[in-house]
Amino acid sequence: MFSILIIEDDITFSLMLKTWLGKKGFEVTTTSSISEAKSKIENVKYDLILSDLRLPDGNGIDLLKWAKENLSSLPFIMMTSYADIQTAVQAMKLGASDYISKPLNPDELFVKMQDVLKGEKSEKQPKQSNGSIARPSYIEGQSQAAHILYDHVRLVAPTDMSVLIIGSSGTGKEYVARRIHEQSNRRKDPFVAVDCGAISKDLAASEFFGHIKGSFTGAIDNKEGAFAAAKGGTIFLDEIGNLSYEVQVQLLRALQERTIKPIGSNQEILIDVRLISATNENLRMAIDRGEFREDLYHRINEFTIRIPDLKDRKEDLMIFANGFLEQANRELQKNVIGFDNETVGIFESYAWPGNLRQMKNAIKYATLLATDRYITRNELPEELTDNNPTPVNIHLKNETYERDLITKALHESSNNKTKAAQLLGIDRKTLYNKMKAFHLE
Repeated sequence: MFSILIIEDDITFSLMLKTWLGKKGFEVTTTSSISEAKSKIENVKYDLILSDLRLPDGNGIDLLKWAKENLSSLPFIMMTSYADIQTAVQAMKLGASDYISKPLNPDELFVKMQDVLKGEKSEKQPKQSNGSIARPSYIEGQSQAAHILYDHVRLVAPTDMSVLIIGSSGTGKEYVARRIHEQSNRRKDPFVAVDCGAISKDLAASEFFGHIKGSFTGAIDNKEGAFAAAKGGTIFLDEIGNLSYEVQVQLLRALQERTIKPIGSNQEILIDVRLISATNENLRMAIDRGEFREDLYHRINEFTIRIPDLKDRKEDLMIFANGFLEQANRELQKNVIGFDNETVGIFESYAWPGNLRQMKNAIKYATLLATDRYITRNELPEELTDNNPTPVNIHLKNETYERDLITKALHESSNNKTKAAQLLGIDRKTLYNKMKAFHLE
């Protein structure tokens, strides 16, 4: 499979081109600036570069010069809206394989790409599929917050440090955990995810450490726990703040001793796993309330990664929207190509309390309903288009501040928990947890 790098600052056009080339069987990476392109070219072997002429931090001709000085054999096709004889001749003289003017003719581009790539090994020839696309590469975003986030991921991934991922519900904490695992030295071994909020106190030890047949009522067979299943790999404990104090003690001992003992067994088993945890709670506040062990906190938190809310990374909003549209098209066998201007405006003004998970669901819903080439306001879920008040977007400060905000939101929503959560800019699960902690039920 040929590997293509697209350098284009028009994000919508870039993602549409990526989708089209993906259907043709290419492995496609996109970037929007010369500086990022240089970094990618230095670290990844690409078979072909498709670059716009005018980019935010320079000229495609300058990138071409740099590429030819550092990687003389790298094929290069220049895309330009300003195509004239002078520009085309200059690019070709500098070593460009070809050029194409915008708006692109897809068939013309494909022919040019095939001509450029003819010399490559036959086993890398792109294979046509019946509309299926390989799983897309991860969307990192272009905002400053996204760059910091994934710089931290790349920094900590090769180590064996325990990582605590902090972020609101729906921001993609498991996604980031998987990125860390896939870039680690343990990537060939299992990645096992455990939702700590979904297991009861009575069954937590069994889920973590396993049990033997007959060890308690209902243990009708031997069970391998998550730590044993993740042997050599990574175990991801999502919403670790929901664990009971008793289970925290058991977990701490397992991490300190690097051994586990299945329920009903006298045999201790050595464990070799990398621990990644995640929470949408303020664990420091939980420690102050006596609900989370401080020694466990330090054990799971050798390195912290914070995921920003979607509302705080506006530059990435439509990058994710187009990525989710691409995924929805694939899953629903649709061919919607984008969003009309009104829908883009709605997306940009909405607070997205459910973050990426909410956006993904909303776009899949709209894609299913869409009958035209573009998603319009009419296909969006009601929660995006009604006239609810602008969310308060709760920020952690102190218990009194949070309690007052929650009480006010419940009053303004007539005790409707869903609307109260929207007003606060948090998800319902977080609202319920906070109401329980503050005895507001």
